[in-house]
Amino acid sequence: MLTLSNDDLTVSLLDPTSPTDRQHLGTRYAWGGYIWQVEDATVGPLLAGPEWPEPTPDPYNGQGLPESFRSHAFGTEQPLHIENGSGFILGVGDVAETPAGDLEITTPCTWEVAQRAGEMVFTTEQSGNGYASRLTRRIALDGRQLVSSSRVENLGERTLPLHWFAHPFFALTDGQITCNLPESWSMDANEGFALDDANRLSLKRRFRDPKDGHFELLTIGEDMPLRVALSHPALSEVS
Repeated sequence: MLTLSNDDLTVSLLDPTSPTDRQHLGTRYAWGGYIWQVEDATVGPLLAGPEWPEPTPDPYNGQGLPESFRSHAFGTEQPLHIENGSGFILGVGDVAETPAGDLEITTPCTWEVAQRAGEMVFTTEQSGNGYASRLTRRIALDGRQLVSSSRVENLGERTLPLHWFAHPFFALTDGQITCNLPESWSMDANEGFALDDANRLSLKRRFRDPKDGHFELLTIGEDMPLRVALSHPALSEVS
């Protein structure tokens, strides 16, 4: 593991160059800049995951604050940089389709890792099927603020399709979590989540196991930044 730390927080990151850490890495999340855990000097670990506190969860489930560049387009599930059964996943490496239709990594990304005061920078370049890219992931710690940023550069001949998402695993309080949403945001009625009159999001039920859950799309306004305060079992909130 790699670490960033100060008097308040210790941030543990998976090392994409370490054979030991690769047991936690798969095809779903970007390898460089993968935040595995954030620990408060007073209250301990702040993040969880579907299998938490299992020390070696399934890489697909993961834990902490991973981020992903999808292999397939959201909604249509059309492959992005994969053609005729092979290609690459941004931040992961070259992949090939198995007879069962899954993806297996044939050649992992080669990462350069640079650590400076208060930050760590991960860089990799990939190419295939006429696509080429450079991905830079920067993780910085300043007091109690943790910043994760990504820069993708198109180095190839073809337009580079990009589907990115953050997948934070925040800790639950007795199986529940709440957070405020911007007043203009909304969602359709559903079985998993509710919004109250103050536009605070909550769970309608406790999910039973790591495979249980609910996915719901939010309706958001254009150019509307997302700033929320989430509940947390050991802190007043996480912003």
